[in-house]
Amino acid sequence: MDALQRLVEADAIGRLNGRDASLYCEDFDARIPIVQRMGWTDLASKATGRLPLLENLARALAEEGADDLVLLGMGGSSLAPLVLSRVIGSSPRMPRLHALDTTSPVAVRTLLDTLDATRTFFIVASKSGSTIEPLSLYAIFRQWMEAAMPRPAAGRRFIVITDPGSPLEKLRQRELMRVTLSSPATVGGRYSALSMFGLAPAALIGVDLPTLIERAAVMEDACKAPAEQNPGASLAAWIIERYEAQRDKLTIVCSPRLRSFGLWIEQLVAESLGKEGKGIVPVVEQSTSIPTGYGDDRGVVVIRYSDDEDLRTWSKAAAADTPVFELVLTDSYDIGAEFLRWEYAIALAGFLMGVNPFDEPNVTEAKNATTAILAGKATAPRASADVAGTWITYAGGLAAPDAPPADQVEALRVALSSIKEGDYVALLAYLPEDESLIMPLRIAVKRLADATGVAVCFELGPRYLHSTGQLHKGGPNNGVFLMITTRDRTDFEIPKKDFRLAPLHRAQAEGDLATLAKHGCRVMRIDLPGLSQHEIGTLADDITQAATS
Repeated sequence: MDALQRLVEADAIGRLNGRDASLYCEDFDARIPIVQRMGWTDLASKATGRLPLLENLARALAEEGADDLVLLGMGGSSLAPLVLSRVIGSSPRMPRLHALDTTSPVAVRTLLDTLDATRTFFIVASKSGSTIEPLSLYAIFRQWMEAAMPRPAAGRRFIVITDPGSPLEKLRQRELMRVTLSSPATVGGRYSALSMFGLAPAALIGVDLPTLIERAAVMEDACKAPAEQNPGASLAAWIIERYEAQRDKLTIVCSPRLRSFGLWIEQLVAESLGKEGKGIVPVVEQSTSIPTGYGDDRGVVVIRYSDDEDLRTWSKAAAADTPVFELVLTDSYDIGAEFLRWEYAIALAGFLMGVNPFDEPNVTEAKNATTAILAGKATAPRASADVAGTWITYAGGLAAPDAPPADQVEALRVALSSIKEGDYVALLAYLPEDESLIMPLRIAVKRLADATGVAVCFELGPRYLHSTGQLHKGGPNNGVFLMITTRDRTDFEIPKKDFRLAPLHRAQAEGDLATLAKHGCRVMRIDLPGLSQHEIGTLADDITQAATS
C-alpha cells in the first residue's frame, strides 16, 4: 500500500486536524504531551485577530526612530523570522532585522559595533522562557542599553515573545520590559512560524502580514482536504516513499533568494523525525554550482520561483537519475503557504514513520550536558593530539590512531576513512555567520561531497543544537561529525551569571561532543588556536586535501 493510501486508511488528515494524539501513540498518558503540541493547525485562520496589536506596535517603533531590531532567540523562535527577513525583507523606513541565534562572542561584538543604542530595539524570544542562549544575550544587551539611557527607557526597548506564565514573562515584569506577546502554549517552536514568534518580528520590519496570512490560510484550508487533493499529504507521501526506498538524504535545492528557507526546513525535518533510531537527513545544498548525478540515497526537493529558469532547467536534468519533487512560488509572499505545507507534511510523515514529531528528547540531553560542563560537573573527551597548536580529539565510535598524526591532513583522514556507503558527513562549525570567514568551508563541503560521494551538511553551532542536533544523536548512527571550535579570546561578561559568554559558547560545543560520544557517534573535534581567515582557510584546504588525496 502506498504512503498516500495509508494516510487515507488511517484518516490521518482528519485526526491531525482534530488534534487526535492517538495518531502517534496508543498509550493514554503519553498522548497528553503530544496533544499539548498540536495547536498549530489553525494558526493561519486565527492570525488576523493579532493584526491590530502588531500594527500598532510596528507604528510605535517606527515613530520612536527604530533603525535596527535585534531578535534574540534559538531554533523555532528565530528561524521563521530569519527566513521572512531574508526572503521578503524590511519595508522602506522600517527597521532591519538581525536574528542573533548564536553565543559566539565574535558575532556579538561584530553586531554591537554596527548598532546605535538610541535607534535599536530588541525581541527576546523563547517558548519555554528558560532557554540559556537568549537569556544570556538579553543580559549582555540590556547592560549595553542601560549604559546609554536610564533603566526604564532601556526596558522599553525590549519586547518579549513567550508562552503565558513562563520564567521569561516573569522576568519581563521584574525588569520593566515593554510588552509580552504571548504565543499559544499548545504550539511547539518549530511549528510556530504563524504564531507571534514569526508574525511579530515580521510586522515590526514592515512585512505585509495580511498578504502573508492570506496565502497561508489558503494552504491551511488545502491541507484539510482529502489526501488526493492535499498538498501537505502529497509531500509527506513522496518523502516517506523515498525514505522507504533507502533514499533517506532529503536534499533541499532552493532559488538563491529562498536559500534561507532551507534552514527552516532542515530544523523541521531533522528535529521532528530524527529519533528512536529513525531519521531523514535534510541536506541543504550549499553550492551555487549545484551538482547532478546524486547517489542512490538521495531524494531532491526543488523550491524555486517561477522565473528561476536556471533552477527549472537544473531540476529537469536532475530528475533524469534522482527523484525530484518541485515546488514553485510566484512571489516571496508564497513563503507563508510553504510554512503550512511543510508543517502538515512533516507531521503526517511522523505518523507514517511511527515517530512523535512534536518532541525533541536529545536536544534536551545536549542542553543538560552543556549545563553540567559549565558547572564543572562534567568534562568533554580530551584531545588526543596537538598538531601545530590545533588540538585534535577523536571520540565515540572514532578511535584515535596508534601514532599521533603528523599534520592536520593526516588527522582528518582518520575521520574520513571511516565513511561507509549510506553515511553522511556533518561539519559542525562553532563560528560566527560571517560569509567572508566561512565561505572556504562551504566550498570544502562541495569538494568533500564530490570526492566521497556522500551527503555533506554544513552546520553552524550552537544553532544546529536546536535543529539537526536531535537527528545526530536520536537518529540512525550513520553520521561522521567534524566539529570545529576555536580558542579565540573575545569574551563578554554575562550580568548576574557565574559564567561568561566565551565559556558558554565552548561548553555548548563540548556538551554536544560528549553527548555524541556517549551515543557512539563517530566524531572528531578540530580545536583551532584562533579565529582568522587564514586559519579557517587552511582548515578548508586541508579538508579538501584529506578527501581527494
